[in-house]
Amino acid sequence: MGLYIEARIRADLDELWARTQDPASHQRWDLRFTEIDHLPRAEGEPQRFRYATRVLPGLTVAGTGVSAGEKERPDGTRTSALRFASPHPLSLIAEGGGYWRYVPDGAEVRFLTGYDYHPRWGRPGAIADRLLFRPLMGWATAWSFDRLRLWLERDITPERALRSWLAEAAVRALTIAVACAGLAYGALADPAGPWAPSAMFATPVAAMAAALAALIVPPLPGTPSARRCLRTPPARARAPRLLATLKG
Repeated sequence: MGLYIEARIRADLDELWARTQDPASHQRWDLRFTEIDHLPRAEGEPQRFRYATRVLPGLTVAGTGVSAGEKERPDGTRTSALRFASPHPLSLIAEGGGYWRYVPDGAEVRFLTGYDYHPRWGRPGAIADRLLFRPLMGWATAWSFDRLRLWLERDITPERALRSWLAEAAVRALTIAVACAGLAYGALADPAGPWAPSAMFATPVAAMAAALAALIVPPLPGTPSARRCLRTPPARARAPRLLATLKG
């Protein structure tokens, strides 16, 4: 099953194209990549590129790919397609392909992607991909699309957006930790003590309310959030013909 992500961005189409097609800009907002570099190419040939992702300190997984774009289409939309592969033995992704579409819609642009890949490591890799890696990739793509939206709509740089997200995540985590401590206090309190009614009833209720709030309260407007993106493809969504012309 392929991944589909769509964000509505109130921005100029040319500016959106530039910040998604320029490698230096792309690697700033896309959480999936640490480095993206264009490789030399002959005139008229598709653009080849190298990408790298820092998985852990001191561990970087790299790969290469090829991309092509259609900047001028009769219907006013734009398309970019790519194929990619990684020979790194620790890369769960062996090879894959996908596309970006830019669809003007009034004052907004529907910026959407569809992509899929083949995992390596046989059956264990397929299970790990289905249960963990693919959902994580979908979340990271949606989160990155919203970070791009904030950059274009509100001039919040990707670096500032990341700091806001980390700070908000820390507050949520601390709230949940305090709530868990409150539940433990209520469970361990002396039922005969003077504060027993509060400890046994009011404290657990307040703790559970705080934990639920930390989990479900929407992020601040300036904080990136994957939940703001559409992640279910329309019934007629299909890959562009351009993707079929690329060879990795």
